[in-house]
Parts: sequence; C-alpha cells; structure tokens
Amino acid sequence: MAISVERKRRRALGEHLTPAQLFHDYILPEIAPLRTQYRWVDLFAGKGDLILPLLELVPPPERADFFREHIFMYDIQPEMVECCVQRAIQMGVPELLARQNIRQQDTLAHYPTEILNSTLPVYHITNPPYLYLGYIVKHPETQPYLRYFEGVNEGYQDLYQIALINDLRHGIPRMAYIIPSNFLFGFSNANKIRDDFLPFYRIQKAIVFERELFEYTGVHVVLCFFERKERPVREPQRFEGLKIAHNPRRRCYSLSPSSHYRAGSEFEEFTVRYRAKRPLKVGYYLYRETVDAHPGEFPLRIVDANGFTGKEYCQHLVYVDETLFNRVRANPLFVRTLDTGTMDGRAGLYLIPEVFGADGIMVSSAPYRTHPIQIFLEPTLPHEDVLLLKDYFNLLLEHFREITDSEFMTTYKYSDSAYTRKYLGLSQAKALIETFPYLDMSDAQREILRQAVRMKDVESVITAGLHALLRDAYNGEFSEGAVREASPSVYRIRTLFDKGD
Repeated sequence: MAISVERKRRRALGEHLTPAQLFHDYILPEIAPLRTQYRWVDLFAGKGDLILPLLELVPPPERADFFREHIFMYDIQPEMVECCVQRAIQMGVPELLARQNIRQQDTLAHYPTEILNSTLPVYHITNPPYLYLGYIVKHPETQPYLRYFEGVNEGYQDLYQIALINDLRHGIPRMAYIIPSNFLFGFSNANKIRDDFLPFYRIQKAIVFERELFEYTGVHVVLCFFERKERPVREPQRFEGLKIAHNPRRRCYSLSPSSHYRAGSEFEEFTVRYRAKRPLKVGYYLYRETVDAHPGEFPLRIVDANGFTGKEYCQHLVYVDETLFNRVRANPLFVRTLDTGTMDGRAGLYLIPEVFGADGIMVSSAPYRTHPIQIFLEPTLPHEDVLLLKDYFNLLLEHFREITDSEFMTTYKYSDSAYTRKYLGLSQAKALIETFPYLDMSDAQREILRQAVRMKDVESVITAGLHALLRDAYNGEFSEGAVREASPSVYRIRTLFDKGD
C-alpha cells in the first residue's frame, strides 16, 4: 500500500530520483576532467546526486571555494533543498554558502538567470521531471502544470521538454540530461522538441537504458550529452550510443531532419518510400457482433481473443452463413503485435490454423492491441500468395529489427527474456503490408519476388528495387545492363527465373 501511494505521489510530481550509481558509472567519467572549467548546475536537483559528488574530487580545504564558484542547485521541493544543503555541509561547505547556492525555486516557470553571471560557462546536469501532457490533462492533481505549456511553450508534450527548451533559450553551452527515451525514438510526442532543439545542439553521445532504472516507475530513459552548435543549422546528426540491456553494446545513430531527427527511422522511411502504387487494403478484428449478424449452417472454429485462461485461448464452434465463412477462411493471417520473449514468438504475421488450430480469431468484448488480431485483406489472396505476404512481412520486419536494434518498435516490458520485448503498432503492421507490391506486379514479377523471399535475400527485396525495378524490368524500361548494375541479386533471380530454374 505504501509503495502504491509513493508511486502515485512521484507520478504527480513527475519525480524519479536518479540512482547514485548512474552518476558514478556514466556521467562522472565524462565530466571529471572538466571540473574546473564549468559552473555545474542542476535545476531539478532532487537529493543532489548529479552534482554534489564532484566535491569528492576536491581536497577538503578547497571545497568551499570550489563550491562557491562551481556548484549551483535548485529544486521546487523544500525537503529536497534541505537534503542537499545538509549533504553539502557534511562535505565541508559552510552552511551560509550552502544555502546561498542551493535554493528552492520552480525553475520550469522561473529560470534562474543568475547562474549565467560568471566567466565560467554553464554545464547543466539534470534529471528533470517527466510527465506527459496527456496524463496532466486527465488528472486534477496535475492540471496546475498546464500553465507550463502555454504561450511560447504551446505544442510541447512533456515537462522535460519545457526544461530542454528553457536551456536552449538561455544559451546553455553543454548539458547532460536523463530523459525519457521517447526523446530519441518517439513519434508525434517528441517531433516538435527535436525539430526545435536539435538544430541548435548536437548529441555527443547517448546511453540508452533498456532495463528498469527507477524504483517507482518503469519509464524508459536515455542519458544524452548535448553540446551547443556555433550556429543553428538543420543537418543530419550522427553519434555513438551505448545500449544497456542484457548485453551492453554500442551502435551508431543517424538522425535526419526529414524524419524529425527520430532514431530508428529506417523502418518508417522504407514504408513511406516503397508504399505500393496500389496497396492491399488492410482491416483488423473479427467482432462478435459480426459473427452474430451472420447466422447460418457453415461451421467455423473461432479463437476468443478475450478468453485467455492462463495457458491458452478458449475456442468456440460457431455456425455462420456462407459469406462470412468464406471471408474468414480466406483470411488466415493474424498479427502478433507483442513479442512473447521466445525467439519463435516474436511479433509478426502468423497463420491462425498453424498456431491455434482454428479458422479465425474473434473479439468477444473490448479489442486490445496486444491480443492476436486477425487481418482482413482486400482483395483476398490465393493461399500461396498469403504465404508469400507472411514470409515477405516477417523477413523485412526482422531485417529492420536487426539494423535498428528494434528501436522503431515500442519497448513493452523489461524482463529476463533473451531479448528486450517489443510491441509492433497496428499502424506499423499496416504500413509494412502496404509495401507488398502485389497488385502492381505481373505473375512473372511475383515469381521473382517469391524467389527473393525464399532465398531470404533482403538486398533484392529492399535496396535492389524489387519495388522500383520489378514494375519496369519486364516492360523493357530497363536494359539487362541497367538491371545488373542496379541490383546483382535481382538480375541473378531474374536470370534463374528466365531459365526456368
């Protein structure tokens, strides 16, 4: 009960205190060599774990002088301010000086410009409050925070974004922010802050935490080191990131202004660029109301998506008319939006008869996007082409998961699984299906695609232009040399097909 109350209190404040070890492991090694070159500031200081440990690097007789010029801390909560003051006193800072440089203030609403009154540049290290606008609007206890999003701040979506843009407006040269990872990977909830902020700042490096970090929340966070550019410019950014998960690993990130500087945008860029000229129409869910509206004599074995017993889904035998019977049987695919944690249970397209031994999946009450969801395509496809779509979809999905480390998907839950479990959005599944150029291809072109998918030749399916070239290669618009140069894999598959192999 006490944990639940504390979790609710912290959620209302947007407060998630920084684990002390995070500073020592990931921030201190970066800033220790610079400790005399900057004025170290935390405008959301909490217990002081992101600034006060710097005093440990200073000999005790010199700590008061160092503190006077180099350390400034603020927090909106008086108890946090008092905690920081007492810690500073214990480290050898006179109380009067501690209370001078550690103050209570709402720094989101009133930026402390006195931190700029020095020949020393400011380095802001902070774990600001995070609370997204959608939550603030819905809860009476947080609605006073709506004032932060008025005027020049209209359009931002989270408290941490107000903190970032305040630093930008005051010209802070360097910052280290612990913020929700949606800053890098989010869509509409972070597009504006990235578009406004990153023309002025470059990300030097980032630490992405794919494991639970805070005691009272599972929010996913990233530690970003920012440096202000000499002049604002909208240009691509590249930086190195360290991902802390089951096995820490490094990877390079590339952010493009055309994708709102969103990391992991390769998937979205592909689905936009290679959307078929005449995409298949995609629909989701077989509702109980639909089944009830089509009584008849044709038997369907139906999985109840809302009837999970703990081990498996309940099944029902229903009798429907011929129209619904044929429609359900002609659409045997379902989308698994959520990784199960096993390698053979990852998100993707699967066959209902193979997985469930049934004909369809029915929603008997409320639809949930984490349930298995039957897909309905228009026009319906022959069974061999249903299989082609399934394999095509899963091949490309796994390819983009590999090259982006699944970062275009939403992290569902940190666990002890072999990989970090992810969620594939229904809009993402639809977008990928719409790149399947089924209606734009001749039978011959479709067979080339089938060969490429069977060979798991992603280069042929993506970079070679099986979406661009296949429409034209058999229409005489590309010479043999042009096809060979544009895509050796397409040329090889096409040659095999022409030979009847």
